[in-house]
Amino acid sequence: MSSRLVLGCMRIESLDDEAVRSLVGAALDAGITVFDHADIYGSARHACEQRFGDAVRFTPAKREQVVVQSKVGIREGYYDFSREHVERTVDESLAALRVDHLDVLLLHRPDALADPDDTAATLERLVAAGKVREVGVSNHTAGQMDLLQRSLPRRIFVNQLQCGLGHAALIASGLAANIVGLEQSADRDGGVLDACRRDGVVVQAWSPFGDASGRVVLGDRENHPVLNDALDEVAAAHGVSTAAVAVSWLTTHPAGMQVVVGSTRPERIAEAAPGAELRLSRPEWYRLFTAAGHTLP
Repeated sequence: MSSRLVLGCMRIESLDDEAVRSLVGAALDAGITVFDHADIYGSARHACEQRFGDAVRFTPAKREQVVVQSKVGIREGYYDFSREHVERTVDESLAALRVDHLDVLLLHRPDALADPDDTAATLERLVAAGKVREVGVSNHTAGQMDLLQRSLPRRIFVNQLQCGLGHAALIASGLAANIVGLEQSADRDGGVLDACRRDGVVVQAWSPFGDASGRVVLGDRENHPVLNDALDEVAAAHGVSTAAVAVSWLTTHPAGMQVVVGSTRPERIAEAAPGAELRLSRPEWYRLFTAAGHTLP
């Protein structure tokens, strides 16, 4: 049921019903069965969820074949995992999406004031009420996951983290451990990728085509000329797009990552989709890694 690619829905607010349906149809045709939302996506809270809910009507059989997930916890100027906010937001998301449950609910960014026992109890109430089936986190470190998991009677299902060729610290730091003076060797997340692999937590890579400045690396020869030369050559060798190669760089990694693709253009989804199945050779994978500016000591 859960595909290697995820359709990110954070930019669909401006699309009309037919465009949303075309996008979702293209995703389904490409084998994508996971649709990612958050309460804050759009110009107002729940705006993109509402757009999706207004346009898309899954049959009961199809609804059981797809994963509709959303995120909660970011408010204007602060983060909030309080019971009142989380439960109210889930109800609002369900109404906006016009579904009776979320397959996955993610805590969007760590709330420093959250008590793990209280947060876990809130999540469990939502599961017991049938409003949520699985729970996860987003942008959480290994230690933050451990604190929550200690209080949570079910496994954290997913951690959604920024990762891609242009922003690969998640992977790159582990390839340069304990090297003094090398920025890449800094451990910023407590080894979260290895922790997820150890504990069976699915990693969802968001912004797979972006760099640390938020720019799209694909086709950006001004800032990423060496990487784009390598992407072009690997893409030509496999007869796919550079987007598919960038996706494949993540899906080739043995962590079994899912890749969140947020385009609103059906053709872009179709171009990226082959990357879910393409497996790069070691020379290709490491060539792209170094072409992106990362170090092999």
